Amino acid sequence: MPHAIEYDRIGGPEVLEYREIAHALPGRGEVLVEVRAVGVNPIEWKIRSGKRASPPLNGPRRVGTDAAGIIVAVGEGLDGWAIGDEVIVSGASGAYATELVVAASKLTRKPSELGWEEAAAIPIPVGTAHQAVMSLGVDADDTFLLHGGSGAVGQSAIQLARRLGATVVATASEANHERLRELGAIPVAYGPGLADRVRAVAPEGIDVALDAAGTDEAIAVSKELVSDHRRVATIVQGARAAELGVRAWGGGNPVPLTPEEAALRADAVPFAAALAAGGEFQLEIARRYPLAEAAEAQRQSETGHVRGKIILIP
Repeated sequence: MPHAIEYDRIGGPEVLEYREIAHALPGRGEVLVEVRAVGVNPIEWKIRSGKRASPPLNGPRRVGTDAAGIIVAVGEGLDGWAIGDEVIVSGASGAYATELVVAASKLTRKPSELGWEEAAAIPIPVGTAHQAVMSLGVDADDTFLLHGGSGAVGQSAIQLARRLGATVVATASEANHERLRELGAIPVAYGPGLADRVRAVAPEGIDVALDAAGTDEAIAVSKELVSDHRRVATIVQGARAAELGVRAWGGGNPVPLTPEEAALRADAVPFAAALAAGGEFQLEIARRYPLAEAAEAQRQSETGHVRGKIILIP
């Protein structure tokens, strides 16, 4: 029988339970995917813990949006997909599972050269990074300050900005500085004196900044160093964007993505998958957990000190 992670009440990681679920068949325009890897994203534990508002729980709630797997059944009225196709799943409901019914519109064909874990690591982190970098208008003339460079979104943003020719200055703990250099960024340590350290490595100034760390320091230093605050943004502190006087996408921002911004996130999945399959984009896997240990995976994510991406293996 298939299994999934569910919870019945808001709370800590311990509310997550590994449960047997009923076998489901795809409806019209849907497929059934046998899941091979699942991406763990911070939004999932934020909703589970009540840190991010969500509809009332009226029954078991499943978890997760990003996965990769193989199509094992195809619903009626669906052309272009077949049993055996390898796919990346984006924006699903209940991806922490051994099998998943999903609309075909949420599928991207997985290149055969791309591993399951790397494929599942793409959707939210790379989509968020791509949209933010493009919405900020980062280009070859810019020096781009990125807070939280070692996380999954941060590593993606570095690579995408470097592909556009920008100079990237990225913050992280010193233990992760070599990783930032490997990706083409100039590393700086966060903490007191950050603005002066950034000035030292970027004497000609900072043109644009993105907060992927979620700290007051990140916003304050960005606004201090970037003269045009329309080019300062956060993907973590969206609920405070108006108060902070910066742009925001997600992170609790009450303003939804525009259709253009949503399209940028969707377009990033096949784009990054093709690049990664060709060895031109790196997706670092931080830790792997069995699906049944989803609580521990979220507990680790909640620490905020994850380099790369956490993956669940059904």
